Order: sequence, then C-alpha cells, then structure tokens
Amino acid sequence: MNAPTALIADDEDLPRAELRRMLAQAWPELQVVAECEHGPAAVEALAAHAPDIAFLDIRMPGLSGLDVARAASGRCHAVFTTAYDSHAVEAFNAGAVDYLLKPVRADRLSQTVQRLQDRLQVRAAAPDLDGLVEKLSAQLQLRQQAAGGPRLRWVSASVGDTIKMFSIDEVLFFQSDEKYTRVVTASDEAHVRKPLKEIAEGLDGDAFWQIHRGVIVRASAIGRAQRDDTGRISLQLKQHPEKLQVSQAYAWRFKPM
Repeated sequence: MNAPTALIADDEDLPRAELRRMLAQAWPELQVVAECEHGPAAVEALAAHAPDIAFLDIRMPGLSGLDVARAASGRCHAVFTTAYDSHAVEAFNAGAVDYLLKPVRADRLSQTVQRLQDRLQVRAAAPDLDGLVEKLSAQLQLRQQAAGGPRLRWVSASVGDTIKMFSIDEVLFFQSDEKYTRVVTASDEAHVRKPLKEIAEGLDGDAFWQIHRGVIVRASAIGRAQRDDTGRISLQLKQHPEKLQVSQAYAWRFKPM
C-alpha cells in the first residue's frame, strides 16, 4: 500500500506549520503533498495531487474550507480545522468528516489520525460531502448572524463630484480592478476604493458566488454557463452583455446536477 497523502489548507502560516509538525509526529508515514494559503489554491492542489486527506481551515479567503470540501466530495477524506467552539460544530458528529478545534491538541489529533487510518485501512470510500457541507454551512451562517456579523446593504462610489449609491440588490457583479473594485449593475457601473476581499466579507455567500479570484457574481444574475473546447467556462448574464470567465478553482460550482 502506498504511503497516504494529504494537503493542508490554512491562510495563516503558524497554524499551518504547527499542524504539519504535529502530523509528522502523530503520523510519520503521512506525506503532505501540498500546503495552501487560500481556498482556490486548495482546489487546484486537489486536482493536481489527488490526496487521500484534506485538512481544511473553515475560514479562508477566496473559498472557505466548506467550499473546498464541496469540490473534494467523493474524492478524499476531509478534516476541518476551526476556531469555532464545540457548540458550533455539532454537525460534524455525523461521522463523515472530523474536525479539530484550534489550537490543535496532540491527544485530539491522535484520535483523528486513528479514525483516518481505520478508514484508509478498510479502503472506505471518501464520503459524499455535499449534503453535510450544506448543513454545516447553514449552521455556521446562523451562528455568524447571531454574533452580529454585518451584511453589506449599500455601495457608495465617487464619480467626479457625484456620489452614486447602489443597493446591494441591484449589483450584478463585483470585479477587482487594480486598486479599485468595479461595481456593475444592469444599467450603471462605478469603481470603489474598497478591495474585493473586504467587500466579500459583507456579502451573503449563497446570493453572491466567487467565480474567479477577482470576480464575484450574483448567482441569480447568471443566465447560462458555457464550456469551450478547452474546458474553460464563461458565464452569460441575464441583464448585462459582458461575459465573465470562471477560473478552474471555481469550476466545481457549475458541475451538472
């Protein structure tokens, strides 16, 4: 049997390095084939290395650990690392995946390693995570809302001596443009000085989908997705002529149901 492989995805250097160190002690045979600083890189690493296990931080820029798990569904065993307290992660007890609370304790990691070794030993199929991830996503979203996380409702942009106000309900997509972010509606557009990453933190992840490192689009504004001869996907919007390109890291959103 080949040595088991894993990837580690966490946007913070120290937790990522510490988990790698602890895994080397708890499971010397495990080969860490990729370390990723954000969600899109993790999706690309899944495709490139096909690891047996993915250790995924829930909160990452670009794509969350839950988003990456959707892309990994049926392909590898997932372990989430999270700073949420135990009451927020009851859904993990379904048994299809495991979770590690930060800071990771050696005894807790040992339990996780044993579970993973048992699954690999009997060659258990990697679970279909779509349903579980939906449950987790809804649960954690409710917790974030209860904690008072603000939602973006308006976007204001200066155009000459005029300030344009866009309701978030009007916006079709946001596009990173060097130091600015382009805000596009069906009939107008403007640039704001706030980076796309900050805007993303105030958006409803179910209503707005990241489709590229520099593009977030309203899901209901998508008319159709078209794949070309090379496999690249572009989106045609219902109320705007511009086509938006989907990067490989986000192509999983448009797999046939």
